[in-house]
Amino acid sequence: MSNDQKITSVLKESRLFDPPAEFASQAHIANIQTYEETWRRAQEDPVGFWGEQARNHLEWFEPFQQVLTGQAPHYQWFDGGKINASYNCLDRHVRTWRKNKAAILWEGEPGDTRVLTYGDLFREVGKFANALKKLGIQKGDRITIYMPMVPELVIAVLACARIGAMHSVVFGGFSAEAVADRNNDAQAKLVITADGGWRRGKIVPLKENVDAALAKSLTVKQTVVLRRTGQKISMVPGRDHWWHELVPFLPADCPAEPMESEDPLFLLYTSGSTGKPKGILHTTAGYLLGATYSAKYVFDMKEEDTFWCTADVGWVTGHSYVVYGPLSNGMTQVMYEGAPNWPDEGRFWQIIEKYKVSTLYTAPTAIRAFMKWGEQWPRRYDLSSLRLLGTVGEPINPEAWMWYREVIGGGRCPIVDTWWQTETGSIMISPLPGVTPTIPGTATRPFFGVVPEIVDSAGQPVPTNEGGLLVISQPWPSMLRTIWGDDDRYVKQYWSQVPGKYFTGDGARQDEHGNFWILGRVDDVINVSGHRLSTMEVESALVSYEGVAEAAVVGRPDDLKGEAITCFVTLESGKHPSEQLRKALALHVVEQIGALARPDEIRFTDALPKTRSGKIMRRLLRDVAAGRQSTGDTTTLEDLTVLAKLHDGKEE
Repeated sequence: MSNDQKITSVLKESRLFDPPAEFASQAHIANIQTYEETWRRAQEDPVGFWGEQARNHLEWFEPFQQVLTGQAPHYQWFDGGKINASYNCLDRHVRTWRKNKAAILWEGEPGDTRVLTYGDLFREVGKFANALKKLGIQKGDRITIYMPMVPELVIAVLACARIGAMHSVVFGGFSAEAVADRNNDAQAKLVITADGGWRRGKIVPLKENVDAALAKSLTVKQTVVLRRTGQKISMVPGRDHWWHELVPFLPADCPAEPMESEDPLFLLYTSGSTGKPKGILHTTAGYLLGATYSAKYVFDMKEEDTFWCTADVGWVTGHSYVVYGPLSNGMTQVMYEGAPNWPDEGRFWQIIEKYKVSTLYTAPTAIRAFMKWGEQWPRRYDLSSLRLLGTVGEPINPEAWMWYREVIGGGRCPIVDTWWQTETGSIMISPLPGVTPTIPGTATRPFFGVVPEIVDSAGQPVPTNEGGLLVISQPWPSMLRTIWGDDDRYVKQYWSQVPGKYFTGDGARQDEHGNFWILGRVDDVINVSGHRLSTMEVESALVSYEGVAEAAVVGRPDDLKGEAITCFVTLESGKHPSEQLRKALALHVVEQIGALARPDEIRFTDALPKTRSGKIMRRLLRDVAAGRQSTGDTTTLEDLTVLAKLHDGKEE
């Protein structure tokens, strides 16, 4: 972070909301003194604190001997312990009255519904785990899961965990190319998919995408295909197996595999600034504890709650707060397959009324869309069952926070604005709903066992209210262990900025009350609708199109999506820009990466602003995209006329 790239915070917000007295009187943690004492104890004695939480919140086959071993950047948690994540989500509940408690209240986009009790889920997971074994899957094998938001997605995840296979869930909106990349990096043996999924009344052709991906995925030998939409698909004999022909006739009894605490649980691919998606590796015990413990206290989970996290399981939020966190806590949760505006913009509110949802956890991007559609939609439905609201994925702007509070929460529901990452595994900074005074736009205070700091590029603490780099200075159980197949990249990316401390990649400031304000990424990752996309990946896709010589991609502020993707493209000599080419390039990016990466704007230019060493100055392009004059240092720019032309909007 050089002098001309200091993080400047311009958001000033002072509206303060104390937790409602009625909520606080019944909360797991009901006063600020308890929070501060617990947080301080976790900071001063992390070994004692986390050992106690692991014993209290998880069931073990064999007790751990040591809580924390190793040193930065390679820590190990709960050495000697044996455990299973699927067992903690299912078996320990089916031994109790929860056997007949609803685990998943599922609604398909077309309106079809299912209810799975913990007993149902236990049996279905056992059957599918036996199906995986029948197909030759063993402990340590990698399995790609590319499915719609149906109960079988959760079943597949828990079945992998049950037998010790590592799941790699790929978001159903990604392209065949993205699936192939992830298959190859993980060396996946099997893909679990569906014929298709429903999205805004149309079929997403999942199996068709898998077929295209498998032409480039040499390690994948078999697939299991769920019949969801019923359209005709091709099935390759010997390779492709129908779920309904393979699974129902197998026994439900499949004992959970005792896993070492540090045995891998899953890979989850996230965009990286090098352009190559990186496989974040999470291990069993520490990750499960982080998801379980944070879910209980951040969402103040009660036995009678109906919890709804709207995230797709293809993202880390779905891993931690659709699968592992809620199920480990024995919660009832809603799971919805489709879009929030199908068949109309009232679908989410209709679901909340129907299932009497008590906790809603969604993204600021969605909230801004709800605002755009108008409050007449939620006003049509009874939302009085809601007692707690949450946000995730990106910092929420104060106007959206206030709208969420007043229109959806009726002014009575606390909001937990949570900050965390794929890499952290669980929530790191968040209000506790019975305790923390909230201010629109801040994630407030760190969770128990989380010790964040804001430092400058030399690793020194910055003054109050000054922007800096957000680092975590103490290890925590759910932290990532490495990048799959590339430990050097793991060390360099997360641990080299401030030696001995985890660098989040985000900028932040801390105010005089101790609240953390997240300022967004300090690298070249664009946050689109709460999802991190690498500019390098989009640039690579653009340059792979015939006639494109070079491309630079930046984000510009967008009221709905947080950031919109703006592409600057130079063409090869003899090629000329056209509206037809612009549309073709956008379509090409979608085919290469997925609809999420569709460019919002493509601008043709005869040159890009570069340093004398040839590095593209994306900082200047971000100014151009946002329509503001560049005020930073331009002394290293090779050709000032390039910047002037871009600001004038002149195309080639």
